Amino acid sequence: MCIFCKIIAGEIPSKKAYEDNDMLAFYDINPQAPVHILVIPKEHIPSVDAIDSQNSAIVAKIFETIPEIAKAAGITNGYRVISNCGDDACQTVKHLHFHILGGKPLSETMA
Repeated sequence: MCIFCKIIAGEIPSKKAYEDNDMLAFYDINPQAPVHILVIPKEHIPSVDAIDSQNSAIVAKIFETIPEIAKAAGITNGYRVISNCGDDACQTVKHLHFHILGGKPLSETMA
């Protein structure tokens, strides 16, 4: 069981930002911005590469919910959404997740 599945199961504590039957959003323990929230589906999907017609509805729901998560976290002037996919992109947890970063002006560079 991956670390995010353990967080979903309540085996590892997290500071929740949002939760419903399909997804969980929680604050990153190593924030890269003043507000850094991870949004994950409760269904284990390994990465963006594993999104298909069977699970894409949850991804759509996540993106429909991200604006309300950001607003509830106090992000009012824009934010960045990132998903790392694979080793070269530094995906350290093989469970689909989206980073919401905001709370300050962010750098234009990502490399």
